Amino acid sequence: MAEILPLRAWRYNPSLDRQIEQLTAPLFDVVSEKQREALYRNPFNSIHLTVPLGDEPAKQAAATLQDWKDAGVLLQDHLPGIYVYYQYFRLPGSDKEYVRKGFICHIKAYDWKEGVLLRHENTIPSAVNDRIALLEQTEMNTSPTHGLYSDAAFLLEPYMDESILSPLYETEDYQGARDVLAVIHDHEVIRLFVKTLQEKQVLLADGHHRYEGSLEYRKKRMTQNPDHTGFEPYNYHLMYLTNSEHDDLRILPTHRVLKHMELSDEEFLRRLEAYFIITPKEDPLELNEVIVGKQWAFGLFLSGNAFKIRLKPEVHPQIDWNFPKEVKDLDLTVMHYFIFEKVLGIYRTAQRDYSGLSYVRNFTSCIRQVDSGEARLALITNEITMEQVKRVCYSGAIMPQKSTFFYPKVIGGFLFSSIKEDEFITAAAACL
Repeated sequence: MAEILPLRAWRYNPSLDRQIEQLTAPLFDVVSEKQREALYRNPFNSIHLTVPLGDEPAKQAAATLQDWKDAGVLLQDHLPGIYVYYQYFRLPGSDKEYVRKGFICHIKAYDWKEGVLLRHENTIPSAVNDRIALLEQTEMNTSPTHGLYSDAAFLLEPYMDESILSPLYETEDYQGARDVLAVIHDHEVIRLFVKTLQEKQVLLADGHHRYEGSLEYRKKRMTQNPDHTGFEPYNYHLMYLTNSEHDDLRILPTHRVLKHMELSDEEFLRRLEAYFIITPKEDPLELNEVIVGKQWAFGLFLSGNAFKIRLKPEVHPQIDWNFPKEVKDLDLTVMHYFIFEKVLGIYRTAQRDYSGLSYVRNFTSCIRQVDSGEARLALITNEITMEQVKRVCYSGAIMPQKSTFFYPKVIGGFLFSSIKEDEFITAAAACL
């Protein structure tokens, strides 16, 4: 089903290899303002391509990219390859070292209705438009999205394990993860990768905005090209693919923080009581622990007061959104329907772009924002499981936005992929 291709990546000049830790950057949707300020000070950091500055940031990124090409800051690899990417990491409270194994390649930007690449989240339109503009101006994929395929036989892992022994880069990133990149040039092995993915659907784990940007860019180019064949470079997108059968695939929760609301605390709690059992808690720092393993349970930190809230089971059938059962049963659907729509009056279509609502992975940051007065309330949730992601994807439906946080995040700066005619590798050119 999924068509993938190797690529001739653009990478930093080998003279800069020793500085690779100073050249990488977090993805555009997770990099903090403080991180940005520090990264922008390095004139060659990849953030100048992924989150460019200026009144016309996409044009600025294109100018920077051309300057880097002309000056030899970036060079294109001579041979096409599959780029193996491993991330070694630990989780709080555990001594185990996990390793997420995967590889980076080009994949065709399939329309959702084709059923080859499946999504599980909504997107925020403004963020998609930024990605389209960047792709139009640079014709460069500046960071890979993250996709999942299912292979219980683990056919590709032996080749990746062998490749990773000869790394191109090895560094520790901002998350504390150890990132290692290697490359496979062997044509027979590349054929195996291509053949294996031809039989798979791909679930989009992370990067919905960037993928949708590529999809919209492809549609635009198709309408402009009367001789469209489906094999032009603009048909392809850069993706990091991992096997969903691995035990080391981790999804962390993404909490909700609301900066303002018109209701008083008393009125908010009174309305909440119509749907939830509300239990006061003494210590807000335990809110993430008291809900573990409990369906439709959330931590609520409201103006300095902590509560555990749990949906009354008998009200769950009231959800009248046109979703399948797989989506209605999700904690975040319950949260967005009963709390944001029914209690706060923020309807589903408005929630995607609601300016006062932010999505925060770090639990203590949620508590700190409310304590400091930056926010009015925080809603703490459990993580989504891999099985839930699969069930939703295969149902053809989508989750509320920012439902999943696949950890660790892929970093930007290891490589870039061009979709320019004279810089792109087709299947024929790669001898496949």
